[in-house]
Amino acid sequence: MLNRPDFRPFPGSSESEVADWTDAYFLRTKTTVGHFGDKRVTYAVFMRRPVLSAPQLCLDWLNAIARERGFDLEIDLRYREGRWIGAGEPIMYITGSFFHLVDLETLLLMKLGPACVAAYNAFAMCADLPHVAFLAMDARHCAGTEMAEMMAYAASVGSARARRKVGAVGFIGNATNATAGYFGQAAGLGTMPHALIGYAGSTVRAAEMFHEAHPTEPLTVLVDYFGEEVTDSLEVCRRFPDIAAAGQLSVRLDTPGGRFVEGLDPPRSYEVLERHVPDAIRGYRDETQLRFLIGTGVSAAAIYHVREALNQAGFTKVRIVASSGFGPAKCRVMAEAKAPIDVIGTGSFLPERWSETYATADIVEYDGIKRVKVGREFLLRK
Repeated sequence: MLNRPDFRPFPGSSESEVADWTDAYFLRTKTTVGHFGDKRVTYAVFMRRPVLSAPQLCLDWLNAIARERGFDLEIDLRYREGRWIGAGEPIMYITGSFFHLVDLETLLLMKLGPACVAAYNAFAMCADLPHVAFLAMDARHCAGTEMAEMMAYAASVGSARARRKVGAVGFIGNATNATAGYFGQAAGLGTMPHALIGYAGSTVRAAEMFHEAHPTEPLTVLVDYFGEEVTDSLEVCRRFPDIAAAGQLSVRLDTPGGRFVEGLDPPRSYEVLERHVPDAIRGYRDETQLRFLIGTGVSAAAIYHVREALNQAGFTKVRIVASSGFGPAKCRVMAEAKAPIDVIGTGSFLPERWSETYATADIVEYDGIKRVKVGREFLLRK
C-alpha cells in the first residue's frame, strides 16, 4: 500500500450527508428493509473493462462510515492495490448489514471506477516510457477537489506498478501541495506558466525573474510562448550557462496543436525522423499516429529537433520537458520513436471516455444464500 495523505472528507463523505448524495431508490429500499427486517448481504463490485485496482480511497470512506454508524463490515479484496483486473472480475466482496450498506452504493462506486481507469492509464504511459519521469498536471482538468484527490492517488498507483513491473521512473511528483504526498513529495512541483512569460515580456526575462525569486530551485523554462522554441531555448541556456552545465536547467515544450515548432513543417519533420529513427515513419500509421510523429504541436520530430539544436550548441545536459496531450496513445508512439524526452508533464491519464469508469455492484448473497440476478452468475463468490 502507498503512503498517502490522511483521509479527508468531501461532500457526501460524512454520515449526515450520505442521504443528500445517494440515489433516492436506495433510500426507499433502506426504509423498506428497516420496516421488514435486516439481512446480512454480500455485494460483488466489478467493472466492465480491464483496470488496475485502486480501491483505497473508497475503502477509507466506507470504513469511516461503518465506524460512524457502528456496524461490522467484512471486505474481501480480491485484487490488492496496483493489481491488474480483467473485465467483469469482482474487485472485492463487501459483506455487512443490508440496512447500513444499501444507501452507500452510489457514493462507493463514484470513488472507485474513475481511480481504477486512471491508474490503468498511468501505468501504461509509465511502462511504455520507463526512462522518462512524469509529473501529474491533472488538477486543472478535474471536476473539483475530490476528483483531483482521486486522480493523484490513481497516478501514484499506476506509477508504482510500472516501477515494480518494468523498473520505470514513473511519476516523481505533481502540481499541487494537497496531493504531493502520494508521490513522496512535501509540496507540488513546477516552475512557471505561460502567464509569467507574458508578464515578463520575454522568455529570458521570465527565467531571470524566476531564478532571482527562487535561486535554489531547478529552472524549467517554457519556450513556446513566442513561437521561437529553438531560439528561446538557446538564449536561456546562454544566459544561464552554469545552471545548464550542471544539469539543473530544463526547457519545456508545450507548443499548441495549431502550429509547428520553430523551424519545422511536414517535410522537415520527416527529415528529422529520417536522421534519428527512420523505422518510426515506415509502415502503416494512422492519422493520429502521424500527427504525434511529424505533425503540429509537440511531436516526436519537434523533440528531436530541439534536442539537436541544444546538443549542437554544447548544451547536452539541458533536459527537455514535454507536455500537451501526452496520454497513453501519444506515449506509445513516443516510445516507438525513442523520442529524447526527459520529463513529461501530463493530465492526460484522466479517463477519456467517462462511461468506461462506471463501476457496478450487485448483491450476490442474502444471509449466506447465494442469489443474483440472471446474467450476473459470474459474480458469485467461489
